Amino acid sequence: MAEAQPHARRDQPLVIRVTHWLNVPLLALMAMSGLQILVAYPYLGPRGAMYRWWPLQGFVPPDLLRAGGWLAGARALHFSTMWLLALNGLVYLVFVLASGEWRRRTFWPKRDTGNAVGTALHYLRIRPAPPQGFYNGLQRLAYTSAIGLGVLLVLSGLAIWKPVQFDVLAAILGGYDSARTLHLLALIAIAVFVVVHVVTVLLHPKTFPPMLTGGPERVPSRDDQQA
Repeated sequence: MAEAQPHARRDQPLVIRVTHWLNVPLLALMAMSGLQILVAYPYLGPRGAMYRWWPLQGFVPPDLLRAGGWLAGARALHFSTMWLLALNGLVYLVFVLASGEWRRRTFWPKRDTGNAVGTALHYLRIRPAPPQGFYNGLQRLAYTSAIGLGVLLVLSGLAIWKPVQFDVLAAILGGYDSARTLHLLALIAIAVFVVVHVVTVLLHPKTFPPMLTGGPERVPSRDDQQA
């Protein structure tokens, strides 16, 4: 029996593009209101036993990076935006899983590790670039890590939002102060990812138009289908 051929599809389907661009203002509001909440107690660790390893104890982010005006306003903005961001993320995940897009977007060690290492060595000008498909292994690793960071942000956020109701979750994350620290570190990691993502797009401007138009339709490569 002849093997079924995969259907051609656009590089960036409409749902991917819409959820991607909605993330821009939603993540900005979450980050800025979160920093305003941090100002109420700009330390990591419990009172009287702050974490000595954290170099920014007492640091207050500048007004330009904060939103909400004051603690209550920032909490209201943070929690209202949280549901919109969670809904946006849920729509993305359901679409990616239902459509099979996960095969060519997520990092799978057996398929992508060699390509990710080769691509990193290429960026360091140590060796030629390995074959580049829809995404290279390093891109898949970065995008999958961003999803993992998003999950960590949600779980740690729930733990510090309702530490009594989600006491088991808070305990798994090491307690309230540990969960709060993980929440801030995950935010910093997401911010670093965004900066690297923007710089990469600027260095490879041909990748930008498909995020607006969807790009051409094409049949996924064999590597994209072997996850």
